[in-house]
Amino acid sequence: MNRLFSWFGSLFRVWRREFRLVFSDAGVMIFFFGLPTLYPLVYTLIYNPEVIRNLPIAVIDHSRTAESRRLARMIDATDGLEVWQYVPDKPAAKRLMDSKEVFGVLEIPADYAKRLGRGEQANVTYFADMSLLLRYRTAAFALTNVQLELGSQLRAEAVDAAGLLVPGGLTGQSIQADSIMLGDPTQGFASFIMPGVLVLILQQSLILGATMLAGGGYERRRRNGGIDPLAVNASTSATLLGKTLCYLVLYVPLTLYALHLVPLMFSLPHVGNVWHYLVFILPMLLASSMLAMCIAVFVRERESSMLVVVFTSVVFLFMSGLTWPRYAMSSFWQLMSDFVPATWGVEGFIRMNSNGASIAQESHPYLMLWGLFLLYFVVAWILCRVAGLYSSRRRPALR
Repeated sequence: MNRLFSWFGSLFRVWRREFRLVFSDAGVMIFFFGLPTLYPLVYTLIYNPEVIRNLPIAVIDHSRTAESRRLARMIDATDGLEVWQYVPDKPAAKRLMDSKEVFGVLEIPADYAKRLGRGEQANVTYFADMSLLLRYRTAAFALTNVQLELGSQLRAEAVDAAGLLVPGGLTGQSIQADSIMLGDPTQGFASFIMPGVLVLILQQSLILGATMLAGGGYERRRRNGGIDPLAVNASTSATLLGKTLCYLVLYVPLTLYALHLVPLMFSLPHVGNVWHYLVFILPMLLASSMLAMCIAVFVRERESSMLVVVFTSVVFLFMSGLTWPRYAMSSFWQLMSDFVPATWGVEGFIRMNSNGASIAQESHPYLMLWGLFLLYFVVAWILCRVAGLYSSRRRPALR
């Protein structure tokens, strides 16, 4: 019992020491508090409004008929596209696209009205600026909707011209199709990507701050002949868990802010139970902290953490499945992504936050996060013992 009480006492001392180190280091405070506080606001403001509206396009009307002008008016009336200017030919349209005055060109052929009059299929050509896929997506949706609506109107006019009597009239589409985007009703980019990015920000900021603290400790040992004057006489396990407990206490309010308040402020999808996803994120924070302890063994300067962790942010973003589905990845990258806590955090949190799933329904990623915590705890313990860090032997006092 004495040894048990001594272990808990050393854990508390490590926890208290880590608090002092965090609040006495401006760089660590920027990573722990500034990054998870400001990044969600900046990213969400960049992606708002979430959809592109009134995308300017140019029209090349070789037909110059009432039918072609009708098509242009219908396109201009959509939310997505705006007829910015009529141009006589492709070189003139290309100059507008090169100067970024328009981001698309609609070319109506000379036989457009003649084909419609004969009841044949009339084709138009749309040239899209593919530098941003969001613009192409907006144009594709708008043109598809106009095509369906115009087709319905032409069928109704043809039946009426033939003198056929249709009960109730011929209106609307032959098959009515409505799209309901579950989890992203606005079909906006911020609603799609930000819930996952918020989880990744929490992981990366925690790892950055923890590894910077470790780099500072190594620098102190280097200046003092291998002795850290701020170290606590504690076992390796007590040191690792004490540090993790400190980071967990700091990140609970930051998690509530990033995962609950930010979606509320920007009206992002937010239908899950706040207590459910806070409990779900708990093992992700623990696993991220232990992953930071593993990386920290190899950090020799405070600045080294930025070179390694910031570089991996883009890699972890792709591995999370936000930009490319994980099931479409190769087996190697699927395996690699399984060892990233944010991968399971993003997967579970999006389903809970956007679709209202419960922890029981997300038991697989939840258990995987606890497994990663245990795995990285064991790895960190072994690495620290091999490197001679956090030894329980009492260090001489610095004079």
